Amino acid sequence: MDTVYTGGSTGPNKRPLDCWRTLIRIVFHHDQGTNKKMNPKEIQVHADNLTFKYSSEIIALQNIFLKIIAGERVALIGHNGSGKTTLARHLNGLLYPFSGKLWIQGIDSSTQRVSQLAKKVALLFQNPDDQICKRVVRDEVAFGPRNLGYPKEKTDRLVNWALSDFDLLPFQRTNPHDLGLSERKRVAMASILSMDTPIIVFDEPTAGLDPYEIRLFITTLQRLKDRGKTVLIITHDMDFVAENIPRTICLQNGKKVFDGSSRELFSNHELLSSCRLLPPQVVRLSIHFQQTTTAMTPEEFIDGF
Repeated sequence: MDTVYTGGSTGPNKRPLDCWRTLIRIVFHHDQGTNKKMNPKEIQVHADNLTFKYSSEIIALQNIFLKIIAGERVALIGHNGSGKTTLARHLNGLLYPFSGKLWIQGIDSSTQRVSQLAKKVALLFQNPDDQICKRVVRDEVAFGPRNLGYPKEKTDRLVNWALSDFDLLPFQRTNPHDLGLSERKRVAMASILSMDTPIIVFDEPTAGLDPYEIRLFITTLQRLKDRGKTVLIITHDMDFVAENIPRTICLQNGKKVFDGSSRELFSNHELLSSCRLLPPQVVRLSIHFQQTTTAMTPEEFIDGF
């Protein structure tokens, strides 16, 4: 495999974004649209030979081909610098392909402004402090749908739903910067949930969350599935992937090296090692006890005896 250099944060193709405020200011000017439930067979994300360079020497993504269907829940994994966040930022127009094509709901992303893609794709940043820009939790969660032009009744309903899903109703009048890191992370997740976009991208959503908060997130994922939402989760949490995400895409040095079932991935120890990834704990236990089928959850592990 050729060596591919990744990294860097500047270049002519990058649209700088230091804060959620910057994005939402742009979003404010978009044309309103409706958010219908997707046909399960519709292709929501289609990358065809997508390549992105931060400079002539820094190739972050190389020849990426992928399709994500409406309602799918997909994990995007890989070592640091593998291109995960760079790929995610293409989905809502923060970056555009250097070559190749990316279609979002059948529309060429290079023909769309950030404001147009914002009503299709919501993106959670890794650091909630890069996203939060209001002084009251409820206002933060309402900021997205208000600027997407939703009627007040719909905005209130979406905000209450998002606050409730992440157990934030007791904090809705609190300054988010007075909350702990994991609580601010929940505020950031609620703020993209309330936008009610058909595609939602979570970048490291479980990092810093305690077991109760992770359970809230898992419950929310199930509700999103029931509503036909397409979810892409960037993560290093292999235990979370094994138990909750049926399909996984793995990047290595800007190239897609795996796209298939999570069970198949975690059974491929050579690939995991080459990508500098450790299999989930339950998978290691299952292998240690030489179970016939590799267990992906504690329940499967117990049933394997």
